[in-house]
Amino acid sequence: MARTSRIPGFFKLSVGERRRLVAEATHLDVRAFEACEGRGLDVGTSDKTVENVLGVYGLPFAATLNVRVNGEDVIAPMVIEEPSVVAAASNAARIAREGGGFTAEADPPLVAAQVQLLDVEDAGSAIERIRAREKELLAMADAAIPGLVARGGGARSIEIRRLGTPADRMIVVDTFVDCRDAMGANLVNSVAEAIGDELAVIARGRVGFRILSNLCDRRKVKVTCRVPFHALKTDEMGGADVARGMEEGSRFAELDPYRACTHNKGIMNGVDAVVIATGNDWRAVEAGAHAYAARNGRYEPLATWRREGEELVGTLEMPLALGIVGGTLRVHPTARLALEMTGCRRATDLAVVAATVGLASNLAALRALASDGIQRGHMGLHARSVAVAAGANGDQVEKVASRIIELGDITLDAARKVVAELRAADPTSVAVAE
Repeated sequence: MARTSRIPGFFKLSVGERRRLVAEATHLDVRAFEACEGRGLDVGTSDKTVENVLGVYGLPFAATLNVRVNGEDVIAPMVIEEPSVVAAASNAARIAREGGGFTAEADPPLVAAQVQLLDVEDAGSAIERIRAREKELLAMADAAIPGLVARGGGARSIEIRRLGTPADRMIVVDTFVDCRDAMGANLVNSVAEAIGDELAVIARGRVGFRILSNLCDRRKVKVTCRVPFHALKTDEMGGADVARGMEEGSRFAELDPYRACTHNKGIMNGVDAVVIATGNDWRAVEAGAHAYAARNGRYEPLATWRREGEELVGTLEMPLALGIVGGTLRVHPTARLALEMTGCRRATDLAVVAATVGLASNLAALRALASDGIQRGHMGLHARSVAVAAGANGDQVEKVASRIIELGDITLDAARKVVAELRAADPTSVAVAE
């Protein structure tokens, strides 16, 4: 079977059938997917990973379908608890295929090692002295990370900035490190530690903080898609009208930080789910994304949409530092399986996949807001979760969900009443959960 992310009717299949089809589509052994149900972290490993461990917390491990990026199909893993996100991203990716899918590019994996220098009497002279010794400092940095240098990475350049007013007597030295296929936090911190004391001597000041920056604006991903108007139509609205509404919604986010925040949250629904699934640091990704959104002095959307001819063009640009080696991948077997699902062989490839799912999630949200409203699909899926919480099982889940949607009362109490009614009609059904 050729590698494909297009599997119609996937949501209607059993979990076992889904595993088999994804295994075939990604050229992996189905037994790896069958085993993933029990392949999360065990308590013993968890106790060695973080502190004060009480147990292990599980989240749904799902697949985003229909993704086509740079001419290749990708099944993207997602770990997320929010209903409708996976379905919405998959549907939006299918819509984007009507225009050829997504195109994306990623910057080299550069991350800044920051050294804060304090009590610098003459900042101008200190900056000149540091610049004069850049080659020597880069060599010191590389000496601290020989393994990365052996893999083709290492320190690439140094930039120096004055901070605050002259009274602060503070400068910061940013050393940009090519992290190759690692996220790079520990490597970059090692660089900052290695050159900090020498920088203080050169600057004739005092060394302060030495740590990486999670605002990785030299490590950005840019994703675009061109969606024909006809692909955006709904039962109630024509595609051109939906496209106009989506463009107007984009402008809303560009002009209002309150809207931009929720706009970006929708993007991060997709990005974070891929980041978590592959064992990467979603807190670092979130911090960098939101800092980048505020880079111009006001909070702005990471993705924008414009009509061009008979197409709606979406563009997402954001920093994204991900790794395919080290970190959680060393200890979490399902994270390793998730990475294998993507077929990514470089960290930049994984960043492209995560950002693409982010833009797909944004496409889905804006299309819903511009047409049917965000609640229609979301509440339908939420109703299923409520039904399960009320004690429904098997075929009861869909019956209870449909009934509470029909009643317009998607609450636990309403679901329990419907479960009780079903039980009364069929005494062999499972008792209502207390």
